Amino acid sequence: MDHIVRATADNEHIRAFAATTKDLTETARKSHNTSPVVTAALGRLLTAGAMMGIMMKGDEDVLTLSIRGEGAMQGLTVTADSKGNVKGYPLEPLVLLPPREGDHKLDVGGAIGRGTLRVIKDLGLKEPYIGEVDLVTGEIADDLTYYFAQSEQIPSTVGLGVLMNKNNTVAAAGGFIVQLMPGVADPVIDALEANLKKVTSVTELLAQGKTPEEMLELLLDGLGMTVLDTSPAAFKCDCSPARIERALLAAGREELQHMVEEGREIEMVCSFCGKKYIVSVDELKKLLRY
Repeated sequence: MDHIVRATADNEHIRAFAATTKDLTETARKSHNTSPVVTAALGRLLTAGAMMGIMMKGDEDVLTLSIRGEGAMQGLTVTADSKGNVKGYPLEPLVLLPPREGDHKLDVGGAIGRGTLRVIKDLGLKEPYIGEVDLVTGEIADDLTYYFAQSEQIPSTVGLGVLMNKNNTVAAAGGFIVQLMPGVADPVIDALEANLKKVTSVTELLAQGKTPEEMLELLLDGLGMTVLDTSPAAFKCDCSPARIERALLAAGREELQHMVEEGREIEMVCSFCGKKYIVSVDELKKLLRY
């Protein structure tokens, strides 16, 4: 079952999160019919979104991660709440690239290309918080590590991975975020860095069957780890007929009138989950009377 583990270490000078997200990544793959490299990219961003989402405190808080790049994938968007629910979509779901030279892994960075990462936090305030950085590698984990350092001034290490089966379904997915809080001592940082060097990649840990708890035990070994809580994680879209109606109303009366005059039912597709909604001419007429 997909879940997120939240922990601290070194008397709360370190906070850490780790997640397993195979099921939600596979749900996203099926919803968008993504190619392997797009599945890997989307799964990584969904995993990060789930962990960053539970960093928020309010029940109505919403996090959005948006990547736009010059590569064939063009970009990805993920939104998350504070309860471990995420949804997301790629701009181009079918991208085929050869594996990276050297390690022969899926070339997520090549598929995304140069571009930007934007983080939007709607915390119920007058204006949302918006942070934006240039992509460092397009591999997503590196870019989020850079984002935390530049926009939030929190030294962090982000690791994300998606492991695919030969039939292009998701074998495993997950990741971690480790952050240093103010007051952490240099010897603790040295010990943490030594632990991190022992981790070759998240996909390797996933291939070994490591759970989020076991990932954190490796990362925080010798640093007095305390597990705070475990939260479920899931791909959950809140699209509905009512939301579709609001989207049509936002198009304006002139556009609605044009749809009615064409005399054809229209099909609306949710970008996040791919669910299709059919709106009849009679329903369009009702919207015009609002």
